[in-house]
Parts: sequence; structure tokens; C-alpha cells
Amino acid sequence: MLAKSTFIALAALMVALVVGGPGHAAQDAGPSLRQASTADHSKFKDLQGPFASGPEVTKACLSCHTEAAKQVHKSLHWTWDYTNPQTGQKLGKKNIINNFCVSLGTNEPRCTSCHVGFGWKDDGFDFASEANVDCLVCHDRTGSYKKFPTDAGHPNYVEKQFPPGSGKVWPPADLAKVAQNVGPSSRQTCGACHFFGGGGDAVKHGDIDSSLGKPDKALDVHMDANGLNFTCATCHTTTCHITAGSRFATKAVDKTGIDVPGHTDGNRATCESCHGMAPHKNDTFAAKLNDHTDRVACPTCHVPTFARKQATKTVWDWSTAGKLKDGKPFMVKDPSGHVTYDSMKGDFQFAANVVPAYRWFNGDIKYTVKGEKIDDSRTVGINMLGGSAADPAARIWPFKEFKGRQPYDTVNKTLLMPHVFGKDENAFWGNFDWGKALTAGMANAGYPYSGQYGFVDSVYYWPITHMVAPKTDAVKCGSCHSAEGRLKDLPGFYMPGRDRFAWLDLIGFGLAGLTLAGVVLHLVLRVALSRRGR
Repeated sequence: MLAKSTFIALAALMVALVVGGPGHAAQDAGPSLRQASTADHSKFKDLQGPFASGPEVTKACLSCHTEAAKQVHKSLHWTWDYTNPQTGQKLGKKNIINNFCVSLGTNEPRCTSCHVGFGWKDDGFDFASEANVDCLVCHDRTGSYKKFPTDAGHPNYVEKQFPPGSGKVWPPADLAKVAQNVGPSSRQTCGACHFFGGGGDAVKHGDIDSSLGKPDKALDVHMDANGLNFTCATCHTTTCHITAGSRFATKAVDKTGIDVPGHTDGNRATCESCHGMAPHKNDTFAAKLNDHTDRVACPTCHVPTFARKQATKTVWDWSTAGKLKDGKPFMVKDPSGHVTYDSMKGDFQFAANVVPAYRWFNGDIKYTVKGEKIDDSRTVGINMLGGSAADPAARIWPFKEFKGRQPYDTVNKTLLMPHVFGKDENAFWGNFDWGKALTAGMANAGYPYSGQYGFVDSVYYWPITHMVAPKTDAVKCGSCHSAEGRLKDLPGFYMPGRDRFAWLDLIGFGLAGLTLAGVVLHLVLRVALSRRGR
């Protein structure tokens, strides 16, 4: 009979074969099990080029992969549109307000440089066009394919400078070469967008940045380039271009347990789907550690800190944007090279080796959506986490706390959506006029604006699930079970080592005192009776 660990490994490999095809199995299974693709794309006549544009390459791809674009059209990567089944809220990048780049509307050519399509520059984008799907951005294996930051998802077709006037030249993409060297997605292709979301490396996420391109075991035991070498798709399994796992619908706990092909949904984007509900084995304290899994999420102990190699942005203050020096915008950098002030965006703060913020979380997330009234006397939650100590479905989860200060309507009490990018007279990055930028942005969004604005503090919680450390580096018991430990401010429950009740202490000390008095009395009586007997 197969050992359980062997069975789990085989099951994972079978899932890779089922949902990802041979390419995924080859890439995810580790060096010893990798295999070559059954197709050499360099021999395909349709891919010889030359190609004048990305859509031309896509048309060539679709001549064989006839259903691929239709599948992509149904994905969150394409629509940026998601309705939360629990709350009914309309979410996705297209709909939400955040506290870093704030909103998509009117800023599309800049924001959609990370869309899996070509040409989403305004509300007129054709979401039904199959030629608009960008196959290369996920399947490039040359490392040379890049979307230009301000061209609505297109790569360079001619040589350009970015930033303008910087002298940094972006060469045009060799589309034929890239098309002839496609393959499964990789950490690099996923990371081209996800590492740099929000305008730079490690801006949004604290646990997803360029250091995961080729990490060592100390940074991430799963992605260790010389070890398990997981790609993103190893866990975020993909069926018909629909990728598992979303921050808009995070699972607090996956009670399905170990994912076996044919018995579950093929979704390995949870810890429990591989490790089960009792993951600790062959350890003196295994039973006690497994007792924690009903109230503590796996990353809480196994991601002791995030941003361990690359500092992450923790504060973005838009209220200070617009300052000029000698009539021109400017930047200020810290000794590490991080931009701490930018005339276009305001003040920033960064932090490295960050201890997460811990919150009770049951998987329910509610967002502050467009047009929703806010309380400007307090910090506005961009997203609010469901769960409490009294909720049996809640677990203690680690989060990155992203703090912002952003524009809001002081009369209507709603968050505002500014128009920042563009060459027109209303774009903030051209005129540094908040009045014009906010009026234009809100008019485009179709929401009322009083014309009166201010800036309000906000906070956005990002779940921490990557940068899983080796078990020897897991959070130690005393780090939480102490008066000044990691969980010192987490409410609603009693935790040994952290909490004390005065009345309980009084009773305990009283009982101890009585016990000691009884022992002393017993000793005195024994001595006295012994002498009397003699």
C-alpha cells in the first residue's frame, strides 16, 4: 500500500495533469519529473510572422487554440468584474475604490497595462473581441515580452522612452520570437502584473513581490527555486483559463480538506487542500498544534513576517500631492531608493520584515463601494472583515494593513474618484488641480459630486498567504502567548500567557496560600506530636 505522503504527491500530480495539461505537470512537479512539450511552436507556419501588433499574434494563436479566447472572456482576469455571492456587492478592479491608485475610470490606459487584453483605453473597449485577448502576457517564455506602462495593454511596437525624458528606452517586442517560444505560465509571467500592482514593486501586496521570481527556501518553502519550485498555477489551478483563488472571495478555512482528483473541485488555492485539517505530524507537540487549526489560520504561524526581501508600501497619502519645486513636479527618495514623496501621488511610507496585523476572519468581506456614505470622523474601511471570537467559522488571520489618505466629498460623505492620467486639461498629473480632476472623474463615473472635497484616512486589509517560511522559522508559542505578544490587541477571547483576571488570580493565590499554610500546620503538628511521644 502507498504511504500517505506518496499518495498525496501523486494526487497533486494528477490534478496538475487534469486541470493544467502536460505543461503544468511538467513545470509543477519539480525538476525530476519535468517533460518537454509535445508541440514546438517555432515550427508552426502561422507563428513565423512578422507581426505588426499583439492582436495579430492572437489571431494566429486562435487558428489552433480555437476556444481559448472564449474561455478567457469568462475569467476575472478579463472582466475585472466580480459579484460577491455572500454580500451581493459588485466588485472587481473595474468597480471598486481602493486607497492606492483609487479607481479605474478615466485612468484606463495606465491601469490596463496589466489587463490580459489589448486596447482597453476607455468605456468603449470591446470585451467581446477575441483578437483583443493577449495570449503572450501569460505564456511568454523568453522573458522579453512587456506591456508598455501607458498603452492600454499593448507592448511596444516602436522604441519608446519611459518615463518620458528619462533616457530609459523600451525596445519593441519581437512578437514572432515570443510567439514561437510560448509555454505554461510561470512565476515571472504572473508576477509581471501581480508583483508590481499599484504602480511598483511590492506596492499593494506585502507577500507578493519580485523577490518571488526566484526565491530560496527561507523566503518561500513552496516556490523555492532549488526545491519544490512551485509556480503560481501549482496552487492557483486553472481550468479553461479560470484561475482558482481571489482576494474578493478569500476562504477563511477550507473544510473540504485534501484535494483528490474526482472528489473535489480541483482548487488547490488553500493550505488545507494539500495539508488537510490536521497538518502537524511526527512532532512531540503535533496534537496540541493541530488543536489550534480550528481557530488559527495556517499563515498566522507559518508566515512570521512579510516583505522579507523587498520593502512594501504601507502608507499612501494623496493629500500632499501637487507640490512643485521651481514650478515643476519632483520626487524625494530615501537612502534605499524608495520614493517617499512624488508630486503626482503624495507621500509614501515603506516597511520591511513586517509583522502582520491579526484579525478574526470568517471569509466574509464587505467593501465600501462607489456612492456609499462614509463616516468621515473615523478611518474609513476600504474593506471590512467579517468574523469575531464568538464566530465558530472565524480564524485568526494575518493581514497587511495598507493605510491611505484619499479624497472624499465633504458634503455628500462619499469617496471620490479622481481623473489622474491623460493629456487632457482635467488630468491631475498634468495640471495638479484637484478640483478639475475630481469633477471630471465623478462625471465619468456618474455619481453626484458637491464640488467640495477633503481628504479622509482609510485602511485596506490584504490577506497574507505567500512567503511561507520553513517550519523551523514558524512563529513560536511565546510570541503569541505573552502579555506583549503578537495577539495582544486581538479581542474577544482568553489566551493563556496573555490574559489574566484579577479575581481568578486572587482565588489562585488564596488557594496556594491556604495550601502552604496547611503544609506548615501539618509540619508543626508532626513535630509537636513527635516530641510529645518521646
